[in-house]
Amino acid sequence: MMSDLVVEIGDYPVRLSADDPGLLERLRARYAEFITDTPSAAPFHFPIQVVPHRMSGTEAVRVTCSDGRWQFERDMFHAEWFPKSGRGSIRQVGDYPNSIDTALRILHTLLLAPRGGFLLHASSAVRNGSAFVFSGVSGVGKTTISRLAPPDVTLLTDEMSYILPRGNGYQAFGTPFAGDLGRSGANVSAPLKEINMLAQGSTNKRELLSTSKAAAALLRNILFFAEEPEYVRLVFEAACRAASSIPVYRLTFVPTAEVWEMIS
Repeated sequence: MMSDLVVEIGDYPVRLSADDPGLLERLRARYAEFITDTPSAAPFHFPIQVVPHRMSGTEAVRVTCSDGRWQFERDMFHAEWFPKSGRGSIRQVGDYPNSIDTALRILHTLLLAPRGGFLLHASSAVRNGSAFVFSGVSGVGKTTISRLAPPDVTLLTDEMSYILPRGNGYQAFGTPFAGDLGRSGANVSAPLKEINMLAQGSTNKRELLSTSKAAAALLRNILFFAEEPEYVRLVFEAACRAASSIPVYRLTFVPTAEVWEMIS
């Protein structure tokens, strides 16, 4: 018998169903802060089937669309989604939530793109009512700057930032997508004040990037797998609009708590 839980990230509740109690318990633990109690209100529904063998394909994620059906796949899972009905399905190897995590990330990139939003490889946090984002490639310091945060900072994520236009600006939302910290962000949101592109150095300093450099930096770090031209255009335009609306800095920092003196 299938059981449900609803994971709500940003503005989107997604209902997950499974008949495997162990998998559901792991999902409840993984997404605890983001689980809501209104399964009937979720516009998207993904039954999950656990299968014994790897799928065909490679470790690289592949996202395609044909005749109104999106497919997300790699060797450990295969998902499909029909946007018009909101229905989908996930087949995965084993009863661990890693594949669900990947499928949810891909789904949200597709939901955000038409609204001018995106998922960014970045940590983010709230301080004094405003959100601050810290982006860069793996190893540049996203988790480090999260670990160094003072007590008055609320962590939204140390891995994957959720950014969406809201009113005349942008809003950053907490996500359950964890990096090296190994824990979920807080399920809160705040107006986005600035984005910092991280670099480690011998001193703490910031440089405001031009709009063109800021857009290029965002495009290098936005999570997106689909190759459909319309969606590629949407993501490109979203990065350009964000770069022209939000201050984007190059933040060079020494990995000590003093870096947070520049963030307020």
